[in-house]
Amino acid sequence: MHCLLIYDIPNDRARQKVADACLDYGLQRLQYSAFCGDLTRTHQRALFVEIKRRLGRRSGNVQLFSLDTPAWNGRRVLAQEGNDDD
Repeated sequence: MHCLLIYDIPNDRARQKVADACLDYGLQRLQYSAFCGDLTRTHQRALFVEIKRRLGRRSGNVQLFSLDTPAWNGRRVLAQEGNDDD
């Protein structure tokens, strides 16, 4: 199942640990604090348990959205390379 995981974690070390967990589960980074990929419900639950473990007692907000195929295919993406020197 397609999923989108986003987070807001103030602590740099905890944030990196959570990002590493997402990569360990095969998710791809969309932005600094956003990952996407295909995970079964079982893997989604396991990833959330792992994220909770890695976050420990530090503050954070982690959200996982499961998206069906029509919702995933209906997303709009603007990824543009440009000249940022202006």
